[in-house]
Amino acid sequence: QVQLVESGGGLVQAGGSLRLSCAASGRTFSRYTMGWFRQAPGKEREFVAAISWSGGSTSYADSVKGQFTISRDNAKNTAYLQMKSLKPEDTAVYYCAAGRLPVTGRTEYDYWGQGTQVTVSS
Repeated sequence: QVQLVESGGGLVQAGGSLRLSCAASGRTFSRYTMGWFRQAPGKEREFVAAISWSGGSTSYADSVKGQFTISRDNAKNTAYLQMKSLKPEDTAVYYCAAGRLPVTGRTEYDYWGQGTQVTVSS
C-alpha cells in the first residue's frame, strides 16, 4: 500500500514557476513508476509526465515537453514536477500517481494522491 500526498500548488502569474511535490509513504516507493496527471475544470484528466523507478527514464505529454520536468528522490520517497513558463491553460488540479508500469503506460496506476490546485493568472 502506498499513500501519496501532493503539495506545492498555488496561484502564480503567467510566466511564473512552481514545483510540485508528491510525498509517498511506504518502503516500496522506489519500486514504482511515478506519474503526474492534471484535470482542468470541465475536462478529462490527462497525463502530464512519468518517471521510472530508477529515474533513468521519463515520459512527457507533448503539451508540456520542454516546460515541465519530472524527477524523484527515492531516499526522500518524493517525486517532483518542476513547472516553468506557466500559462493560464496549465490551470488544473494536479495529481500524482504510483504504479508498476513502464513510463509509457497511462492507465495502469494503482495509487493516487488527493491532488493540488494550480492556478495560473493572465
